[in-house]
Amino acid sequence: MTTTTLSAPPPALDARRRWTVLAVCALSMFLVGLDTTIVNVGLPEIGRGLGTGTRGLAWIVDAYTVVLASLLIVSGALADRFGRRRVFQSGLIIFGLASLACSLAPSLGALVAARAVQGIGASMLSPVALAIVVNAMPDPRERARAIGVWASVFGLSMAAGPVTGGALIAAFGWRSVFWINVPVVVAALVLVAVFVPESRGARARRLDLPGQVLLTTALFLTVGVLIEGPRLGWVSPAALTGYALIAAATAAFVRAELRRPEPLMDLGLFRRPAFATAVLGAVAVFVALNVSLLLSTLYLQHGRGLTPLAAGTATLPMALGATLCAPWSGTLVGRLGPRRPLLLAGAFITAGGLSLVGLSQDTGVALLGLAHLLIGIGFGFANAPLTNTAVGGLPPSRAGVAGAITSTARQVGSAIGIAVAGALVTGVAPAGLARASHAGWLLVAACGLFLLGVARISQTTATVTATVTDR
Repeated sequence: MTTTTLSAPPPALDARRRWTVLAVCALSMFLVGLDTTIVNVGLPEIGRGLGTGTRGLAWIVDAYTVVLASLLIVSGALADRFGRRRVFQSGLIIFGLASLACSLAPSLGALVAARAVQGIGASMLSPVALAIVVNAMPDPRERARAIGVWASVFGLSMAAGPVTGGALIAAFGWRSVFWINVPVVVAALVLVAVFVPESRGARARRLDLPGQVLLTTALFLTVGVLIEGPRLGWVSPAALTGYALIAAATAAFVRAELRRPEPLMDLGLFRRPAFATAVLGAVAVFVALNVSLLLSTLYLQHGRGLTPLAAGTATLPMALGATLCAPWSGTLVGRLGPRRPLLLAGAFITAGGLSLVGLSQDTGVALLGLAHLLIGIGFGFANAPLTNTAVGGLPPSRAGVAGAITSTARQVGSAIGIAVAGALVTGVAPAGLARASHAGWLLVAACGLFLLGVARISQTTATVTATVTDR
């Protein structure tokens, strides 16, 4: 039986208070995005500090990302049931304490465990904060502007992360990339307590614990096989067992979700070609982004001997491209639909990947900067049309679930991208990193080409929707 909670309409907030709520909630998005990029640029120093190789570094990133991907949907359900501000504050506390634990971690295992706990906290931040913003801004036009600002925050965090991380490591060592989160969390907790009103969903969904366990198991097994594959051997008995377990966990998840009246993930949405391709497109975009970030970080610091600060500065064009194009993409989607921004995203990501297929030890800085700029522009153009394609034509009751699945897909893409990039360069000497990364840059280009196909699907869907509406 479903539990239903009838909540009173939210109190009207004046314009200043509404935009203050947006600023406070956007701080959480900035924190999550900053943590991703700031840790990426610090990976080589973390590896040296803890005596671990590429495989261990991949686990440091993916322990966080897989937990985050697994819990995004259930965190949204908990927030609707128990209160969004309450869950948001809990997420901040967990994230802050886990960041402190990361900064004190004495070993690789301790750091990986703390990163997993960080992922739990992060899952309570971004989706819940967005729900708070939507609840605080009932006017559709104002809400659209707010979401545009929200979307650009991730690009800003990308821009700040590499340079900030490099500067912190140069001054204080790799542990500083984690303790920098603590004062930000403390400030956010104070601001949330003062400015953010409590809100709940009008209807609280039941929790799907079997689906949650099976989804987490399938994701961890998939990422684990990708990370450990080079060490185990791709056709070894251990790897074959892993493949079988992945298939079994995935099949059990699908079966469980189809039988539940209120599943964790509404698999019926995947019958819509536009939704299915948009979700796969979100995976592809974040595979491309994270392959690019990890390969660039390892190549620049290990292969070229750059400092963390210099390596972070070298990837800055990627972040700037994303920051500038994300708001523009939202405007284009509103005026022209998702097809053109998706075509731009696919073309730029493809061009950026192909630019570095011939990467060598002597590749010029100008070409590296251009490739990163192209990929960043493509990333900036991609997110708004993918979300629009996923939720377009759906009733409001299903649009929220569709958006949550798309957010999960982005994190799944991040985890897969890190695992694949790590597998490509595991055990490779610094002098061979450029050649070993060639397949990774081809994968980035392939992800861009896939987005061109998503653009075609989105155009067909928009045409069909318009025809039905006209009738």
